[in-house]
Amino acid sequence: MADRRFETLKYEVDEGVATITLNRPEKLNAFNMRMMKDLLAAFDATDADDAVKAVIVTGAGRGFCAGADLSSGAETFNYDLQGADAMAARQPDGVQRDGGGLVSLRIFDSLKPVIAAVNGPAVGVGVTMQLPMDIRLASTEARFGLVFARRGLNPEAASSWFLPRLVGPQTALEWCYTGRVFSAQEAHERGLVRSLHAPDELLPAASALAREIAENTAPVSIAITRQLIWRMAGASHPMEAHRADSRGIQVRGKMADAREGVTSFLEKRPPAFPDRVSTDLPDIWEHWSAPSFK
Repeated sequence: MADRRFETLKYEVDEGVATITLNRPEKLNAFNMRMMKDLLAAFDATDADDAVKAVIVTGAGRGFCAGADLSSGAETFNYDLQGADAMAARQPDGVQRDGGGLVSLRIFDSLKPVIAAVNGPAVGVGVTMQLPMDIRLASTEARFGLVFARRGLNPEAASSWFLPRLVGPQTALEWCYTGRVFSAQEAHERGLVRSLHAPDELLPAASALAREIAENTAPVSIAITRQLIWRMAGASHPMEAHRADSRGIQVRGKMADAREGVTSFLEKRPPAFPDRVSTDLPDIWEHWSAPSFK
Protein backbone atom coordinates (compact mmCIF):
# COMPACT_ATOMS: atom_id res chain seq x y z
CA MET A 1 0.00 0.00 0.00
CA ALA A 2 1.27 3.46 -0.90
CA ASP A 3 -0.01 6.82 0.29
CA ARG A 4 0.54 10.52 -0.41
CA ARG A 5 -0.21 13.55 1.73
CA PHE A 6 -2.75 16.17 0.74
CA GLU A 7 -4.31 18.83 2.94
CA THR A 8 -7.94 18.13 1.98
CA LEU A 9 -7.75 14.56 0.68
CA LYS A 10 -6.73 11.10 1.76
CA TYR A 11 -4.86 9.26 -0.98
CA GLU A 12 -4.04 5.56 -0.88
CA VAL A 13 -2.99 2.97 -3.44
CA ASP A 14 -3.65 -0.68 -2.71
CA GLU A 15 -3.50 -3.62 -5.13
CA GLY A 16 -3.72 -1.44 -8.20
CA VAL A 17 -6.54 0.80 -6.96
CA ALA A 18 -6.07 4.42 -5.86
CA THR A 19 -8.69 5.70 -3.42
CA ILE A 20 -9.09 9.47 -3.22
CA THR A 21 -11.17 10.46 -0.19
CA LEU A 22 -12.45 14.03 0.13
CA ASN A 23 -11.38 14.76 3.69
CA ARG A 24 -13.02 17.76 5.30
CA PRO A 25 -15.65 15.79 7.24
CA GLU A 26 -16.33 18.62 9.69
CA LYS A 27 -17.53 20.65 6.65
CA LEU A 28 -19.23 17.72 4.89
CA ASN A 29 -16.20 17.82 2.58
CA ALA A 30 -17.13 21.23 1.20
CA PHE A 31 -15.11 22.26 -1.84
CA ASN A 32 -12.59 25.10 -1.56
CA MET A 33 -9.56 26.35 -3.48
CA ARG A 34 -7.23 23.99 -1.60
CA MET A 35 -9.38 20.98 -2.45
CA MET A 36 -9.41 22.03 -6.09
CA LYS A 37 -5.60 22.12 -6.16
CA ASP A 38 -5.34 18.83 -4.25
CA LEU A 39 -7.70 17.09 -6.69
CA LEU A 40 -5.73 18.34 -9.69
CA ALA A 41 -2.52 17.05 -8.10
CA ALA A 42 -4.12 13.73 -7.12
CA PHE A 43 -5.19 12.99 -10.70
CA ASP A 44 -1.74 13.97 -11.91
CA ALA A 45 -0.42 11.38 -9.44
CA THR A 46 -2.77 8.59 -10.57
CA ASP A 47 -1.93 9.19 -14.23
CA ALA A 48 1.82 9.12 -13.54
CA ASP A 49 1.78 5.96 -11.41
CA ASP A 50 1.78 2.73 -13.44
CA ALA A 51 0.85 0.85 -10.26
CA VAL A 52 -2.57 2.56 -10.40
CA LYS A 53 -5.01 0.72 -12.66
CA ALA A 54 -8.26 2.33 -11.42
CA VAL A 55 -9.35 5.20 -9.19
CA ILE A 56 -12.16 5.44 -6.60
CA VAL A 57 -13.37 8.83 -5.31
CA THR A 58 -15.41 8.95 -2.11
CA GLY A 59 -15.98 11.17 0.93
CA ALA A 60 -14.92 10.99 4.57
CA GLY A 61 -17.61 10.93 7.25
CA ARG A 62 -21.29 11.13 6.43
CA GLY A 63 -21.08 13.28 3.29
CA PHE A 64 -19.60 13.03 -0.18
CA CYS A 65 -19.33 16.79 -0.81
CA ALA A 66 -21.72 19.50 0.36
CA GLY A 67 -20.78 21.79 -2.50
CA ALA A 68 -18.78 24.99 -2.30
CA ASP A 69 -17.52 26.10 1.11
CA LEU A 70 -19.78 29.07 1.96
CA SER A 71 -17.73 30.31 4.91
CA SER A 72 -17.04 33.59 3.09
CA GLY A 73 -20.73 34.39 3.29
CA ALA A 74 -22.54 36.50 0.71
CA GLU A 75 -19.34 37.20 -1.23
CA THR A 76 -18.34 33.51 -1.57
CA PHE A 77 -18.62 33.58 -5.35
CA ASN A 78 -17.25 37.09 -5.91
CA TYR A 79 -13.86 36.28 -7.40
CA ASP A 80 -12.77 39.92 -7.35
CA LEU A 81 -12.64 39.82 -3.54
CA GLN A 82 -10.82 36.52 -3.15
CA GLY A 83 -7.20 37.54 -3.61
CA ALA A 84 -4.24 35.82 -5.23
CA ASP A 85 -5.58 32.26 -5.12
CA ALA A 86 -8.62 33.14 -7.20
CA MET A 87 -6.58 35.31 -9.54
CA ALA A 88 -4.38 32.33 -10.47
CA ALA A 89 -6.98 31.09 -12.96
CA ARG A 90 -7.90 34.52 -14.38
CA GLN A 91 -7.44 34.85 -18.12
CA PRO A 92 -5.90 37.86 -19.93
CA ASP A 93 -9.38 39.05 -20.91
CA GLY A 94 -10.39 39.11 -17.23
CA VAL A 95 -12.54 35.96 -17.26
CA GLN A 96 -12.03 33.84 -14.15
CA ARG A 97 -11.95 30.10 -14.87
CA ASP A 98 -14.34 28.11 -12.70
CA GLY A 99 -12.48 25.90 -10.21
CA GLY A 100 -14.96 23.06 -10.46
CA GLY A 101 -14.53 23.17 -14.21
CA LEU A 102 -10.77 22.81 -13.90
CA VAL A 103 -11.33 19.68 -11.82
CA SER A 104 -13.92 18.27 -14.25
CA LEU A 105 -11.67 18.85 -17.24
CA ARG A 106 -8.75 17.19 -15.42
CA ILE A 107 -10.88 14.14 -14.66
CA PHE A 108 -12.08 14.12 -18.28
CA ASP A 109 -8.42 13.80 -19.31
CA SER A 110 -7.66 11.01 -16.81
CA LEU A 111 -5.80 8.02 -18.24
CA LYS A 112 -7.23 5.72 -15.57
CA PRO A 113 -10.89 4.74 -15.08
CA VAL A 114 -12.60 6.71 -12.30
CA ILE A 115 -15.36 5.30 -10.07
CA ALA A 116 -17.39 7.53 -7.74
CA ALA A 117 -18.54 5.94 -4.47
CA VAL A 118 -21.10 8.50 -3.32
CA ASN A 119 -21.43 7.83 0.39
CA GLY A 120 -23.70 10.69 1.43
CA PRO A 121 -25.03 14.14 0.48
CA ALA A 122 -23.64 15.52 -2.78
CA VAL A 123 -24.69 19.06 -3.66
CA GLY A 124 -23.54 21.60 -6.24
CA VAL A 125 -19.96 20.86 -7.21
CA GLY A 126 -20.33 17.70 -5.13
CA VAL A 127 -22.55 16.45 -7.97
CA THR A 128 -20.92 18.13 -10.94
CA MET A 129 -17.41 16.84 -10.15
CA GLN A 130 -18.85 13.31 -10.41
CA LEU A 131 -20.12 13.75 -13.96
CA PRO A 132 -16.78 13.19 -15.77
CA MET A 133 -16.15 10.14 -13.58
CA ASP A 134 -16.89 6.96 -15.49
CA ILE A 135 -19.15 4.99 -13.15
CA ARG A 136 -21.09 6.22 -10.13
CA LEU A 137 -22.20 3.96 -7.27
CA ALA A 138 -24.23 5.46 -4.43
CA SER A 139 -25.19 4.67 -0.89
CA THR A 140 -28.91 4.44 -0.24
CA GLU A 141 -28.32 7.40 2.11
CA ALA A 142 -26.85 9.62 -0.60
CA ARG A 143 -28.68 12.73 -1.72
CA PHE A 144 -28.06 14.89 -4.78
CA GLY A 145 -28.80 18.50 -5.58
CA LEU A 146 -27.99 20.78 -8.51
CA VAL A 147 -28.89 23.81 -6.40
CA PHE A 148 -27.26 26.56 -8.44
CA ALA A 149 -30.41 28.49 -9.38
CA ARG A 150 -31.40 28.55 -5.69
CA ARG A 151 -28.09 30.29 -4.93
CA GLY A 152 -28.38 32.82 -7.78
CA LEU A 153 -25.84 30.97 -9.94
CA ASN A 154 -25.72 28.88 -13.11
CA PRO A 155 -24.50 25.28 -13.40
CA GLU A 156 -20.70 25.00 -13.45
CA ALA A 157 -17.89 22.44 -13.80
CA ALA A 158 -18.84 21.92 -17.47
CA SER A 159 -21.97 20.14 -16.21
CA SER A 160 -24.07 21.56 -19.07
CA TRP A 161 -21.98 19.31 -21.34
CA PHE A 162 -21.80 16.22 -19.12
CA LEU A 163 -25.21 16.08 -17.42
CA PRO A 164 -27.50 15.89 -20.51
CA ARG A 165 -25.29 13.17 -21.95
CA LEU A 166 -25.82 11.09 -18.82
CA VAL A 167 -29.50 11.65 -18.04
CA GLY A 168 -30.94 13.46 -21.09
CA PRO A 169 -31.86 17.15 -21.48
CA GLN A 170 -35.30 16.81 -19.86
CA THR A 171 -34.02 15.43 -16.56
CA ALA A 172 -30.99 17.72 -16.59
CA LEU A 173 -33.20 20.76 -17.01
CA GLU A 174 -35.71 19.65 -14.38
CA TRP A 175 -33.01 19.09 -11.78
CA CYS A 176 -31.29 22.40 -12.60
CA TYR A 177 -34.51 24.43 -12.90
CA THR A 178 -35.93 23.29 -9.57
CA GLY A 179 -32.63 23.07 -7.68
CA ARG A 180 -34.25 20.51 -5.41
CA VAL A 181 -32.36 17.87 -3.48
CA PHE A 182 -33.37 14.40 -4.68
CA SER A 183 -32.87 10.87 -3.44
CA ALA A 184 -30.34 8.26 -4.43
CA GLN A 185 -33.29 6.21 -5.69
CA GLU A 186 -34.28 8.97 -8.14
CA ALA A 187 -30.65 9.36 -9.23
CA HIS A 188 -30.58 5.64 -9.96
CA GLU A 189 -33.92 5.55 -11.76
CA ARG A 190 -32.90 8.42 -14.05
CA GLY A 191 -29.47 7.02 -14.87
CA LEU A 192 -27.13 9.25 -12.88
CA VAL A 193 -25.85 6.37 -10.77
CA ARG A 194 -25.20 2.79 -11.81
CA SER A 195 -26.27 1.02 -8.58
CA LEU A 196 -27.39 1.58 -4.99
CA HIS A 197 -25.79 -0.07 -1.98
CA ALA A 198 -26.27 -0.24 1.77
CA PRO A 199 -23.81 2.21 3.39
CA ASP A 200 -21.44 -0.48 4.64
CA GLU A 201 -21.48 -2.24 1.25
CA LEU A 202 -20.70 0.79 -0.93
CA LEU A 203 -16.90 0.84 -0.79
CA PRO A 204 -16.60 -2.96 -1.08
CA ALA A 205 -18.76 -2.82 -4.21
CA ALA A 206 -16.68 0.00 -5.71
CA SER A 207 -13.47 -1.84 -4.82
CA ALA A 208 -14.70 -5.07 -6.41
CA LEU A 209 -15.48 -3.23 -9.64
CA ALA A 210 -12.13 -1.42 -9.61
CA ARG A 211 -10.25 -4.66 -9.02
CA GLU A 212 -12.11 -6.42 -11.81
CA ILE A 213 -10.69 -3.77 -14.13
CA ALA A 214 -7.22 -3.79 -12.54
CA GLU A 215 -6.77 -7.55 -12.55
CA ASN A 216 -8.10 -8.45 -16.00
CA THR A 217 -7.42 -5.68 -18.48
CA ALA A 218 -4.49 -3.95 -20.20
CA PRO A 219 -3.97 -0.46 -18.72
CA VAL A 220 -2.93 1.05 -22.05
CA SER A 221 -6.06 -0.36 -23.68
CA ILE A 222 -8.16 1.10 -20.87
CA ALA A 223 -6.56 4.53 -21.33
CA ILE A 224 -7.32 4.46 -25.07
CA THR A 225 -10.87 3.19 -24.44
CA ARG A 226 -11.52 6.02 -22.00
CA GLN A 227 -10.34 8.59 -24.52
CA LEU A 228 -12.45 7.04 -27.28
CA ILE A 229 -15.68 6.97 -25.29
CA TRP A 230 -15.40 10.46 -23.78
CA ARG A 231 -13.95 12.30 -26.76
CA MET A 232 -16.41 10.73 -29.17
CA ALA A 233 -19.33 11.88 -27.01
CA GLY A 234 -18.99 15.20 -28.81
CA ALA A 235 -18.06 13.92 -32.25
CA SER A 236 -20.02 15.14 -35.25
CA HIS A 237 -19.95 11.82 -37.16
CA PRO A 238 -18.98 8.17 -36.47
CA MET A 239 -16.18 8.61 -39.00
CA GLU A 240 -14.27 10.46 -36.26
CA ALA A 241 -14.44 7.34 -34.10
CA HIS A 242 -13.52 5.12 -37.05
CA ARG A 243 -10.38 7.16 -37.71
CA ALA A 244 -9.26 6.96 -34.10
CA ASP A 245 -10.08 3.34 -33.35
CA SER A 246 -8.56 2.18 -36.65
CA ARG A 247 -5.29 3.82 -35.68
CA GLY A 248 -5.59 2.30 -32.22
CA ILE A 249 -6.13 -1.24 -33.48
CA GLN A 250 -3.25 -0.90 -35.94
CA VAL A 251 -0.71 0.24 -33.37
CA ARG A 252 -1.97 -1.88 -30.45
CA GLY A 253 -2.19 -5.02 -32.58
CA LYS A 254 1.60 -5.20 -32.90
CA MET A 255 2.40 -4.30 -29.28
CA ALA A 256 3.33 -6.72 -26.51
CA ASP A 257 -0.06 -6.39 -24.79
CA ALA A 258 -1.93 -7.83 -27.77
CA ARG A 259 0.42 -10.78 -27.99
CA GLU A 260 0.02 -11.40 -24.27
CA GLY A 261 -3.76 -11.01 -24.43
CA VAL A 262 -4.12 -13.64 -27.13
CA THR A 263 -1.49 -16.00 -25.71
CA SER A 264 -2.91 -15.92 -22.17
CA PHE A 265 -6.39 -16.63 -23.54
CA LEU A 266 -5.18 -19.59 -25.57
CA GLU A 267 -3.15 -20.90 -22.63
CA LYS A 268 -6.11 -20.39 -20.26
CA ARG A 269 -4.16 -18.34 -17.73
CA PRO A 270 -4.46 -14.82 -16.30
CA PRO A 271 -2.78 -12.17 -18.47
CA ALA A 272 0.31 -10.24 -17.42
CA PHE A 273 0.19 -7.19 -19.66
CA PRO A 274 3.66 -5.60 -20.02
CA ASP A 275 2.89 -2.24 -21.70
CA ARG A 276 2.77 0.84 -19.45
CA VAL A 277 0.60 3.93 -19.68
CA SER A 278 3.55 6.15 -18.74
CA THR A 279 5.73 5.00 -21.64
CA ASP A 280 3.66 3.03 -24.18
CA LEU A 281 0.43 4.97 -24.70
CA PRO A 282 0.15 5.66 -28.46
CA ASP A 283 -1.19 8.90 -29.88
CA ILE A 284 -4.07 7.93 -32.14
CA TRP A 285 -5.54 11.45 -32.34
CA GLU A 286 -4.25 12.95 -35.57
CA HIS A 287 -7.51 14.87 -36.04
CA TRP A 288 -8.29 15.80 -32.42
CA SER A 289 -7.01 18.57 -30.17
CA ALA A 290 -8.33 20.05 -26.94
CA PRO A 291 -9.80 23.52 -27.42
CA SER A 292 -8.28 26.39 -25.47
CA PHE A 293 -10.17 28.54 -22.96
CA LYS A 294 -11.22 31.78 -24.66
